[in-house]
Amino acid sequence: MRYLLGILGILIAASCLGPSAVQAQDYGAIVAAPDRSDTDRQVDSRRKPAQMLAFVGVKPGMKVLDVFSSAGYSAELLARSVGPDGRVYAQDAQTTVDRVKERFEARAQSPAMKNVVRVVRNYDDPIPPEVRDLDLITIFYSYHDITYMDVDRAAMNKKLFAALKPGGFFVVADHSAKPGDGTLVGRTLHRIEESALRQEVEAAGFKLVAEGDFLRNPEDARDTTSTRPVMPVDKFVLKFQKP
Repeated sequence: MRYLLGILGILIAASCLGPSAVQAQDYGAIVAAPDRSDTDRQVDSRRKPAQMLAFVGVKPGMKVLDVFSSAGYSAELLARSVGPDGRVYAQDAQTTVDRVKERFEARAQSPAMKNVVRVVRNYDDPIPPEVRDLDLITIFYSYHDITYMDVDRAAMNKKLFAALKPGGFFVVADHSAKPGDGTLVGRTLHRIEESALRQEVEAAGFKLVAEGDFLRNPEDARDTTSTRPVMPVDKFVLKFQKP
């Protein structure tokens, strides 16, 4: 009887959390969707999107902010993952929006992008006033770019922290720099030292809860630009949580 009551309690708790909490995601199927572009499939080979989505833990129905979304590669994958009941905010500053305008608008024609909202705001003030209680925020391979822009990163991280609901996650992936490089090689090598990024994010109140090693390459000397690599770039993936 005690066993049956325990099972019943688990089922009741799951039902209260809603279908998105118990629905398993097939990230491989999301990545393999036949309507994804050939260009995106080429990018897949170096970004391992199925493993990234699994690490991020994005689920149907989530509200997600993708900071520095650029042409929308990651925003589209997130949109496919959250499904029609979810929402993805693809954020960029006006200068980036202007630079990728044609590519993003072409992508926006896909039915997979119906639940994506384009957000044009500065990186140190990325949250629209009506957006709150986000489940997830992501910055993929762009935090290093923000380091050499006129951006108050401490203010940015605090606003990201405030926009997340308690228990929400902030996932950052970037190209790894050598120890001691800190934030000094963002413009030249398009990299950032992992410990420097972690220190900045944790200063806003976030707690590191997981580290992904599926994009690591210990053979990368980390002394060449990540934009013209001579071998696969060593990348780190950090998952933070708002307590």
